[in-house]
Amino acid sequence: MLWVKSFHIIFVVSWFAGLFYLPRIFVNHAMATEAAEIARLKLMEGKLYRFVTPIGALAILFGFWLSIGYGFSGGWLHAKTALAMLLVAYHLYCGHLVKQFAADRNTRSHVFYRWFNEAPVLLLTAIVILVTVKPF
Repeated sequence: MLWVKSFHIIFVVSWFAGLFYLPRIFVNHAMATEAAEIARLKLMEGKLYRFVTPIGALAILFGFWLSIGYGFSGGWLHAKTALAMLLVAYHLYCGHLVKQFAADRNTRSHVFYRWFNEAPVLLLTAIVILVTVKPF
């Protein structure tokens, strides 16, 4: 099970790295005015989203494997799972935004994306506390 836990941690860290960077690209894209820069940012958004999606799926898969191996018990694990599902929803919404930017249909400012970029930080904080402290 330690191998499974190791791979879960590796994929979670990698997934979060992508989810921290993608909205940062959205910030730059929302501020961009030059056609070449916009085209470059669209390419970066699409490639990053396609790269990070299977990593997120592997993080969830290995997490599910861990819950089966160790038993799905404790309120902290239920709360962590709920937060992980919020992270999946966030990820999928990022995919929606990638499509909106690709079609030149973004209606939000860079300020929105700066705030939007903070959501995974809050989720990561709560998840790490739940996993390490196991408060309930």
